[in-house]
Amino acid sequence: MFANYDQIIERLSVNQLWDFPGGVHPPQQKSLSNKSNIEFIPLEPTYYVPVKQHIGVEGKLLVAEGDRILKGQLLTASESPFSVPVHAPTSGIVAKITRHVSAHPSGIPELSVIIDADGQDTWIELKPVPDYAKADKSELIERICDAGISGMGGAGFPTHIKTNNSKPLEFLIINGIECEPYISSDDRLMREHAWQIRQGIDILVHILKPKQVIIAVEDNKPEALETMSIACQQKTNYQVVNVPTKYPAGGEKQLVQVLTSREVPSDGLPIDVGCIMYNVATCYAIADAIVEGKPLIERVVTLTGRGLKSPKNVWARLGTPIQSLLLHGNYDASTQSSPRFIMGGPMMGFTVTSVLTPIVKISNCILVPADNELPHPEDERACIRCSACSDVCPASLLPQQLFWYSKSKELEKAEEYNLFDCIECGACAYVCPSEIPLVHYYRQAKADIRNQREEKEKSDKAKIRFEVRTARLQKEKEAREEKYRLASEARKASMNKDGGNAKDKIAAALARAKAKKEAFAKEAENAQSAENIKKKESVSELSDSFALPKTKLVAVDEDAAAKKERVAAAVAKAKAKKVAADEAKKENKEL
Repeated sequence: MFANYDQIIERLSVNQLWDFPGGVHPPQQKSLSNKSNIEFIPLEPTYYVPVKQHIGVEGKLLVAEGDRILKGQLLTASESPFSVPVHAPTSGIVAKITRHVSAHPSGIPELSVIIDADGQDTWIELKPVPDYAKADKSELIERICDAGISGMGGAGFPTHIKTNNSKPLEFLIINGIECEPYISSDDRLMREHAWQIRQGIDILVHILKPKQVIIAVEDNKPEALETMSIACQQKTNYQVVNVPTKYPAGGEKQLVQVLTSREVPSDGLPIDVGCIMYNVATCYAIADAIVEGKPLIERVVTLTGRGLKSPKNVWARLGTPIQSLLLHGNYDASTQSSPRFIMGGPMMGFTVTSVLTPIVKISNCILVPADNELPHPEDERACIRCSACSDVCPASLLPQQLFWYSKSKELEKAEEYNLFDCIECGACAYVCPSEIPLVHYYRQAKADIRNQREEKEKSDKAKIRFEVRTARLQKEKEAREEKYRLASEARKASMNKDGGNAKDKIAAALARAKAKKEAFAKEAENAQSAENIKKKESVSELSDSFALPKTKLVAVDEDAAAKKERVAAAVAKAKAKKVAADEAKKENKEL
């Protein structure tokens, strides 16, 4: 049974908290880096700024290669609710826009803006909010978005989306736990900038209107606990709570359970149980954006590990390559048999693939462990079913079953066992005697499931587009057929209405068609006659070109006449002979 609001307030007032299942107690190693103030490092000659540094989609590029830019200038613009812009960490020139190694376990290159610094570090014109208490909620949320702020505790969720909440809110929880070993960036930030963190909390209170604010600090940070208590002592509804050290108490769902006894449902959010949580570094960035008008272009990064001679915390511009930070930490290569640089802590961090990997909004630590400090993982062995992983899981999952299903690609089964409730804290892998990299298998399975979902979403969208097009074409076909049907009916109705006149109209139409046909035939006949005449004229012209002289033609005509007279005379002579012969025969016969 969950505790109600009054019960929670009563317990918090005497620092009586609840607990979450599982958890581990790894060596803290925070004293390596938390003893000195945060340092500012010199300006870098080149910055590699990834276009996407948060959960969601990347923004639209606003700059091109060769552009001259100022410090804090927008490099991208948000075109989606799940997008926040990125800004120039210094003034200079956009040398190139290309894919560069990413701050990700895979190191897969991502689109980045490479900036050559001009050394001037010239700011754009800053526009702070004169009095945020008089400002509209929507204006402040827009300012937070435009400043490019996303969760800086590790999740990278766009802050303006979380802040734009309309559900009833009882508890605004400020997370200063920082439970990961070695990391001390939030610790030093609370010690040195408690007042500005308080300003960020005040702005969030003005926007969200919670009943109570809880600032949670782990009990291994007594100085931070004290400074935050002093900064918030004038606020009656602000309560700084000392949380027992246990990893991963800083997990969002785990901290809600520790402070309120309420369990965030599977696939749910803290707001579902009346809570919203922000990291202390996020609060600092919100104050910077509203009070100073500055976008998010830098953050505190812990440089630690016995592979560094000078562990410390530094203000690192976003886009700074880690090779520069290694120089500031005095990297000692003799402590490592082979170079190994971890972005994050030993539990949830990952080994970078290149020293040119840039610092991004969720980068809180660069860990350089010596070989004898954090040995390389041994070869994976077979699971012995010891159940140690289940005992320490803070989400009450069954890591062994999730491992089997993830490794064998039985993704549906893995989802049935609530794979996405895994916060990837690494507690299971930490206690595994078989050295199985359990979190690696879970991350890969989650990525495969997300890819399947994206493919299915694309397929579903394509199917919908096809169905919509088919329906549209069918509708257009039906509309045409209906149009033809109505026109036919109109013609029939017109014929029926006109009666005998319709026949006359038809006869007249036939007569017009016949007349057109005859006219066409006559026109064709005239054209043929004209063609024949043209041909005769051509033949005549040809005959004339071959004609004999006139004198010869006359001679031919005279010879023909003489020959005709001679033939006629011969015929007459023959006839006379025949007549004489016939008369002689007749006389002989009489005698």
